[in-house]
Amino acid sequence: MLRRIELEVLGSVERGDTISELATKLDHSESYLSRAVGNLLEKGLVYTERDGRRKRVVPSDAQAVELYQDLVRQHSHIDFPELLTAKTLEVLYHLDQPRTVADLATRSDNYRNTVNRVLKQLRDRGLVGTIDSHYQFNGDFDRLHEFARELAHHLHRQRLESVAAKGTILWEDHDEFLAQTEAEIGSKGFHETGLARFAAFDLQFLLTRHRYYLYSEDVAEISPAELCCHTLLIDDDTRHRSYCLLLLSHVDVHEGDLREQAAKYNLEDEIDALLRYLGTQGEAGDERLPEWEEFRELAAEYEVPLPP
Repeated sequence: MLRRIELEVLGSVERGDTISELATKLDHSESYLSRAVGNLLEKGLVYTERDGRRKRVVPSDAQAVELYQDLVRQHSHIDFPELLTAKTLEVLYHLDQPRTVADLATRSDNYRNTVNRVLKQLRDRGLVGTIDSHYQFNGDFDRLHEFARELAHHLHRQRLESVAAKGTILWEDHDEFLAQTEAEIGSKGFHETGLARFAAFDLQFLLTRHRYYLYSEDVAEISPAELCCHTLLIDDDTRHRSYCLLLLSHVDVHEGDLREQAAKYNLEDEIDALLRYLGTQGEAGDERLPEWEEFRELAAEYEVPLPP
């Protein structure tokens, strides 16, 4: 995310500041400030304008920048650069409604001790409070959640645009996102998913011109459970549901893993419908699922055996 010095610059920079002026304002060396500004440039949070022999630093029009600068102006007594560590921003990202420590730990994939430490710092500064063991923001500090969300989204967009000129984010979390592109991506951290990934499980479908990638630094490869969820996020129509049904019938997918992934992607109802459909051989279906005989014919076409 952002280092402390980068947050200091972002909270202080006004249109037209030079590196020298920022160094004086923040009491840092010009070389140190120059590196921080360079990092912010790469992240698209500031840009520079040439003024003779000098460069002037200008805040970008990213929503995250506007939110952060408003917070700094209105609450100048709070040392946001010290407070907003990577772990704190991760917890704030998930504090979209009153949540318990356990819930925040699960959603942010952190230890409870870590979440407790972050929340204590926020509570000590009067930014959050508790009701029935649920943490929530005090006053207008819910804008910290907005800032954490907007910052993560902005950085995801920057990362995607650095490898694909045209791309759309279909789903995102604090550290991951699912994207649709027209170009092939071979960069580290991008894992191909969608219909192209089904070939790895001996299911070959007709592909469109679009490609789909999960960006994640924690994933080695896309599992069948993840692929099923990604497919539904890409398009939750009858055809894509049928492809998921074929995958679940063809590959041994642990139900617990599948439900865990469904919770991550907020697809609990959709995955539950697929499992009930297979468990009842089509009797528990809905309008977005094929008739059982139709699915049997599709399975036979792809040589996927079904229970008699």
